[in-house]
Amino acid sequence: MDKRKPEWIPEGGGSEYASRVVKGVASPAPLSGTFQPRKAHKWDIPALAEGILAGNAGTLARGITLIESNNENHFEQAQELLRELLPYSGKSIRIGVTGVPGAGKSTFIESFGMHLIKQGKKVAVLAIDPSSTISKGSILGDKTRMEELSRHPNSFIRPSPSSGVLGGVARKTRESMVLCEAAGFDIILIETVGVGQSETTVRLMVDFFLLLQIAGAGDELQGIKKGIMELADHIVVNKADQDNIQRAQMAMQEYNNALHYIRQATANWQTKASTCSALLGEGIPQIWEVVQDFIRQTTASGVFSERRQGQTLNWFEHLTQEAVLHRFFQNPKIMEKLPIIKEAVIKGDLPVALAVSQLID
Repeated sequence: MDKRKPEWIPEGGGSEYASRVVKGVASPAPLSGTFQPRKAHKWDIPALAEGILAGNAGTLARGITLIESNNENHFEQAQELLRELLPYSGKSIRIGVTGVPGAGKSTFIESFGMHLIKQGKKVAVLAIDPSSTISKGSILGDKTRMEELSRHPNSFIRPSPSSGVLGGVARKTRESMVLCEAAGFDIILIETVGVGQSETTVRLMVDFFLLLQIAGAGDELQGIKKGIMELADHIVVNKADQDNIQRAQMAMQEYNNALHYIRQATANWQTKASTCSALLGEGIPQIWEVVQDFIRQTTASGVFSERRQGQTLNWFEHLTQEAVLHRFFQNPKIMEKLPIIKEAVIKGDLPVALAVSQLID
């Protein structure tokens, strides 16, 4: 007897089987009939819109699921939902939060979000996560890192998988913001991955951009090299607690000195640095005061509405480019010729510029 096999064989299993089963329990009947692929789900758009406008968190989550769907059959339904809700959006304050990995973004957002809720605000968090290369889903699990905030009835947290495509992030996050605003959320916080181009993408969809840094990370002015400080409306040196307070104060001073020589992110607004301890909640109320000052000043000067209009135009142009590229590469003639022309370019038989010209023709 083969010692590697059990003394029994699953019913109907023959000599091949994948796993053991409980002895005496009948195996399920084999699937019958021809496999039919599942059709795209037809969403009840009026019911979704009504539930979102009523502030129902479950309905809002379903609406964002529709927005994020890559199924082409869902695209028109998602756009119909947006048309219904767009007139009810645009009244929130949109805040982007970015920072190097380890800066404590999630801890800060939870502390900041809870402070806002205590001020009577409803807070939505859209967290742009790195995506799993296998499932294309969000892998950081922000709800588990913002436990107190996620449990509060006046908050809504939604991780958005980036799927490695910044264009996808831009469209889906913008559209998710519209849904959150229609659901009555006063503050929309967008947490970025903290690396790469995502900061620039998020800067183009928020009113106020917050850069989170930490002291003692080696190069205090590493942000200058990346040009990220030019995007920030305020810089916060986090983790200013315990034996790190003095280092955090020194880092804050260095940032404030450097900011005098850097182009400001927003006209007529001087970007400054401050410290906080998100863990202890220290410095959080002062940051909210900075945001409120920013909104008051930019609203009075007209910069706030100009930025919103410019962002809407940028969104329109981006989606136009995306749509043109999509239609181009879905064209049957292009799909037929592209592999041949690619092969010729790789072999050096066809100059790149000429190859592109042939595709366009």
